[in-house]
Amino acid sequence: MAFDMKEGYLTTTVDAVLNWARSNSLMPMPMGLACCAIEMMAFAGPKYDVARFGSEAMRFSPRQADLMLVAGWCSFKMAHTIRRVWDQMPDPKWCVAMGACASTGGMHRCYGVVQGIDNFLPVDVYISGCPPRPEAVLHALMDIQEKIRNEYSVVDDYEFGQEQPVPTTQNNALLLPEGETIITPNVLENQ
Repeated sequence: MAFDMKEGYLTTTVDAVLNWARSNSLMPMPMGLACCAIEMMAFAGPKYDVARFGSEAMRFSPRQADLMLVAGWCSFKMAHTIRRVWDQMPDPKWCVAMGACASTGGMHRCYGVVQGIDNFLPVDVYISGCPPRPEAVLHALMDIQEKIRNEYSVVDDYEFGQEQPVPTTQNNALLLPEGETIITPNVLENQ
């Protein structure tokens, strides 16, 4: 059977190709700090097949990783180490707070536990639950992929001299940095 390539063509942008490649080849850096790490191990196992997302290769070196999975509660002592590992990761990079403890401190309301890793890291996706199911971690991975696919280069804004339209996401679970608004109690009262 012969395949004729004479007809048809494909046009795209460099940003679209790079974002597609980045979103389908994420290299997670596991930071298993507490009990959520067991669920993170299950997420990486064969039952949930994270390999279909291109993220099966956990990287234990920050210089080879681009997605940090912080699983479990984080003490103030450990926060400095996590931040150092985060700073060693190459850009672009993304972060997932896995579980109630990483997101808000969970049940550990004490002086030694950071009440959410967003106090020292920029978090892209939060996973709720105590412990979160591996399916929730897969959903967070798909949200990160959606976010990566919808990023565009800021160089376009300066190159053409006009602001480019903000791409919309396919699911409304994620907001791009250009579309984020700060929600204050005053805004909530006036709605």
